[in-house]
Amino acid sequence: MSTELFFVQLINGLQYGLLLFLIASGLTLVFGVMGILNLAHGSMYMVGAYLVWYFVAVTGSFTVSAILSAVIALGLGILIERVLIQRLYNRNHLDQVLLTIGMIFVFNSLQSILWGNDPYGVAVPDALSGSVPFTDNSSYPVYRIFAAFICIAIAAALYFVVSKTRLGMLIRAGESNREMVEALGVNIKSLYTIVFAIGVMLAAVSGIIAAPMRSIVPGMGESVLITCFVVVVIGGMGSIKGAFVGALLVGVISTFAAVLMPTMSNMIIYIFMILVLLVKPQGLFAK
Repeated sequence: MSTELFFVQLINGLQYGLLLFLIASGLTLVFGVMGILNLAHGSMYMVGAYLVWYFVAVTGSFTVSAILSAVIALGLGILIERVLIQRLYNRNHLDQVLLTIGMIFVFNSLQSILWGNDPYGVAVPDALSGSVPFTDNSSYPVYRIFAAFICIAIAAALYFVVSKTRLGMLIRAGESNREMVEALGVNIKSLYTIVFAIGVMLAAVSGIIAAPMRSIVPGMGESVLITCFVVVVIGGMGSIKGAFVGALLVGVISTFAAVLMPTMSNMIIYIFMILVLLVKPQGLFAK
């Protein structure tokens, strides 16, 4: 592999890893704080992609469409938590699995009814089209650079909220001792609603960002969900830091595997996950 190809693939892997982090952070945040194993999390990624495609077709503006899609996803997260998820807090993980698997079928059916089964695509916004020179013989798409910076900005904002704000303090306290937080007079139900809605919006935003780079197809959430579970298992369930490190590792490893060992590329991240678990059974940053 040439040095030029190495650096191009490294950037591709990091960009893919940052996108995975947005999805995985919502998944691990919901599990870490609420104890909810949301198998429908990948469906929120699909919802974000389809919503931005629809609104771009209606408005012609990617920026307006992205904002509308993110706001709708936030509202959808609030609705799902209030109507369905609240009923799972005192039930076992099997009930959570059954309900959230059912949600996958519901969202896939709604997608098929509303938009059919044809693949769709979102055009890269004109302001972000084109490429920037990378070396004398290669260039890199502007939109992918933009997507990476947006993911970094969201990751930094998430870190700031969780680590430096009162809401973040309540989230961390609710994660470690729910009874204590309730005894202090905090409305834990409202806190859980906020956390779940943020998790849904993060998954949808990742779908919004990915839409101009990937085909929008039925069931696209299931494949990304499996990869995100690998990310959170490697990083440690419930750990935002672990999700970040795990996502970057999975992104880089899977990207290089697709180039160097294309016939085994689908296996490599699972082999890596097994190796990590042999050394750190609870993940790299287990709580």
